[in-house]
Amino acid sequence: MIYRGHLIHIAGSPALDEAADALISEVDGVLAVDAQGRVAYAGAWRDLPPELAADVVVDSGGYLLPGFVDTHLHYPQTFTTDAFGGGELLEWLERCVFPAEARLADPAYADAIAAQFVRRRIAVGTTAAMVFGSAFPTAQGALFEKSLGAGLRIVSGRGIQTTGPESAAPLLTDDDTAIGLTRDEIARWHGRELSGFAADARDALVQVAVVPRFSLSVTTETLGRLGDLYAEVREAGVYFHSHLNENDRPHDGEIAAVRDLYGVEAYLDTYDGLFLPGSQRGGESLLGRRSILAHSVHSLERELHRMAETGSSIAHCPTSQLFLGSGTMPWRRTVTSGVNIAVGTDVGAGDEWLIPRVLNDAFKVHMSEEGLLAQAIAPAQLLFLGTLAGARALDQERLLGNFDVGKDADFVIVDAAAQPGFDTALAFAAEQSAEAHLFTLLMGMREAAVAAVHVRGRKVDPGR
Repeated sequence: MIYRGHLIHIAGSPALDEAADALISEVDGVLAVDAQGRVAYAGAWRDLPPELAADVVVDSGGYLLPGFVDTHLHYPQTFTTDAFGGGELLEWLERCVFPAEARLADPAYADAIAAQFVRRRIAVGTTAAMVFGSAFPTAQGALFEKSLGAGLRIVSGRGIQTTGPESAAPLLTDDDTAIGLTRDEIARWHGRELSGFAADARDALVQVAVVPRFSLSVTTETLGRLGDLYAEVREAGVYFHSHLNENDRPHDGEIAAVRDLYGVEAYLDTYDGLFLPGSQRGGESLLGRRSILAHSVHSLERELHRMAETGSSIAHCPTSQLFLGSGTMPWRRTVTSGVNIAVGTDVGAGDEWLIPRVLNDAFKVHMSEEGLLAQAIAPAQLLFLGTLAGARALDQERLLGNFDVGKDADFVIVDAAAQPGFDTALAFAAEQSAEAHLFTLLMGMREAAVAAVHVRGRKVDPGR
């Protein structure tokens, strides 16, 4: 199948600061997809190889973009966006999130929320995602089944909590149960395909992560046992995912509470096996190429460099940081550390499902950093953050993130005419430059413009 339209992607495997040089923007472009759902050619229509020319041509009438990658969002919070908690992170969790997540103990409710979650992902063109899961195995099963049935990529793991306030009581388990349920989830779901299990779990649509909510929701015993478990399953491609340095309110904020509770020098130490007082080693590290830490708004220099050193990634979530008043991740300092940065919606503290809306917020918050710290993120870098950087964070860059030949054809068709006034704005921007055109496309896009979503060359459908 051949799709014709304005083809835009970041080619190759560049670093963030190389994205502009790697930008491909073909106004009369084409994406050729082979019978296995892989990219056979991506480029100018005039250069389409003759051996592909006889294939069926679909005139998309719009833009062809790589599928968006969301590196952090919460499935149990699908219906919890814009919930008024009356405070910052910890108050919001206790008043809004924990009670809402407890409702997923009801299988019928879990089934409904899983169906809506999948529909929302398709509607906004998110083809791959790292999803913070439910505490309840039945709810997780509904999420995996519906994602797989639709043909979406998902990495998820049950939210692990072994300690917490009274409002979190329905979500808590003891350590034995937490480890047992996590082992069961890995055995049942990691590497799943519609036809069974993939030969290599790393290539599968469904993959599993070890997901403690954050360090305040577990104990040193839990972290030690999760480290042992992760050491066993790391080579099978299992992921690690959690939150890091999100809120720094003095005395009673998240970061201060973690340091006080564990007696550590840095929040990241608790995930690096250094969770005993004085940041002494207590177990195995959970960091690595398949480890994604959400937020990192207030990380120390040594934490950033340790994430870079281990190949761990940051899920940057500016929309939710605005909602919870968590502050702004220092862009220049974080980029300079060398750590891979991708973006996440963080639904439901984030109230935007569409990755370009998160990129819009990223541009604005970093333009608003104080004085010389302000940074205008270039359009190609924005596209990189929402596509290829996410694939890199998921350690799936060999499979997705752009239209390099041989990769899986994960793509979104954007119809600007379906969004009132958008096509006109884009036409004006195109008169300036390709860079200005891409900027308007990413900053101005809304859900209405997402016309079709494909994974491995197949159109995804929640009812399939």
